[in-house]
Amino acid sequence: MSNEIEKSFNDLIKTLKALRGPNGCPWDKAQTHQSLIKCLREESQEVINAIEKQDDENLKEELGDLLLQGFFHALIAEEEKRFTLQDVLDGLNKKLITRHPHVFGDAKASTPEEALAQWKAAKLKERANKNK
Repeated sequence: MSNEIEKSFNDLIKTLKALRGPNGCPWDKAQTHQSLIKCLREESQEVINAIEKQDDENLKEELGDLLLQGFFHALIAEEEKRFTLQDVLDGLNKKLITRHPHVFGDAKASTPEEALAQWKAAKLKERANKNK
């Protein structure tokens, strides 16, 4: 990660923790996973709308709002000692690697369809292993 991205990431986490901290925002501190469902739906739809309109400025803003939702939920879970943002990031990275064996392993995929088939196969294998 570049120093600029790392700084922006760390600054964002500090800001979110301050918003939910003792001297933070009453609205932010009151939020739960359940109370944020409506916001998550709205932000997702706003990203879709910006993509459909091919509006890059709006897309940039709405992607930030959508990212906020993920960070917000991870912070709430961390406060509840359920899991951490680090767990979310590590899980996502592991998923991307295991579901792309044509990039990070010995498999081959030369078309988007072949890549998607490998993603689906890896996902099925993960689910089967979870159910053991």
